Amino acid sequence: MKMSRKALQKKAGRGYLDGQMLIATPSMNDDRFSRSVIYVCAHSSEGAMGIVVNQPASNINFPDLLVQLDVIPEEEAVDVTSREDVTVLKGGPVETGRGFVLHSADFFIENSTLPIDEGICLTATLDILKAMAKGDGPANAILALGYAGWAPGQLESEIQENGWLHCPADAELIFGADTGQKYDKALRKLGIEPGMLSSDVGHA
Repeated sequence: MKMSRKALQKKAGRGYLDGQMLIATPSMNDDRFSRSVIYVCAHSSEGAMGIVVNQPASNINFPDLLVQLDVIPEEEAVDVTSREDVTVLKGGPVETGRGFVLHSADFFIENSTLPIDEGICLTATLDILKAMAKGDGPANAILALGYAGWAPGQLESEIQENGWLHCPADAELIFGADTGQKYDKALRKLGIEPGMLSSDVGHA
């Protein structure tokens, strides 16, 4: 994950989807990803990894999660209400007990933070949660529990089978608080009205 990663991607990585959004189509036959929008963090010949950005984790908010992960003691949870704007998401079916933070590039931890695309980074250590608890974290962030992973060639196959569409990412699609609207917004970014997509595929 050294500095030359970006350059290597540009040379050899044409066709790879790092920094793009995946949008599940009605043809997606895995219920776990129905109507999901995924930010692709890494995609290469070795496989792919991404974070679902539009499925809120039920019944848990950011301060409660910090207590569960032993980042802060329970009595301090009240003091973190300023960060209740941080959305806790179901990031995918892999490693669901682990937190992954997608965030703006104004925060960086040497050897822990992975720059993905213009202005977007991924950090998966407790240090970023501690910083966020103190109010020292990134300006924009979402916390995902788990991630979506694909074996080599698997994502490409699913795209060929019309399981996914893809579009460029933007901050609103990643960090926007209205998770319920992200799927429709992503489709409209491609010029597709959500109702048209489902009827095209013969899916009510």
